[in-house]
Amino acid sequence: MHLVLPGVMISARFATGRNHYTRENEMHDLKLSTAVCGIDCFNCEFYYTNIDSFFEKMSEDRKNGFASRGMTKEKLLCKGCRTSGCTMLAGKCETLECVKSKKLDFCFECGDFPCTKLQPLAEGADRYPHNLKVYNLATIKNKGLEQWASEVTEIRAKYFKGKFKIGAGPQK
Repeated sequence: MHLVLPGVMISARFATGRNHYTRENEMHDLKLSTAVCGIDCFNCEFYYTNIDSFFEKMSEDRKNGFASRGMTKEKLLCKGCRTSGCTMLAGKCETLECVKSKKLDFCFECGDFPCTKLQPLAEGADRYPHNLKVYNLATIKNKGLEQWASEVTEIRAKYFKGKFKIGAGPQK
């Protein structure tokens, strides 16, 4: 079985007749494409497997807006914060640096979880998935990275397009 994620090609690879892409490799790739804070990098428009499609579908006005701010496809192309740092940030990510300094894989492994670096914020909530961090991290902790990855596209869809119902969570 091979894990298939939207935007991430994780499939059998044969370098030679003897070597093959193993389940261990798949899990490593999945971890690399998931931020330490629980953001699903593999679903980001700027992730290297998604960026061409994102720019192809973009209106000319929006392309011009990006270009006027120096935001080229080459500058925005991202391989995930664990690999290349987030191209959305002008400097280092404090959350990533914190997790690295503690030699952890995810924020939920820290004794201070959840800390203020993960606190939800209303500004930009309609465009960015940052308010999903704590929910995603709790889901990864409780269900595992692979199960979360199989659900995260639906989680995102409910977050951005769902209807609010007090006490029931987002509704379709």
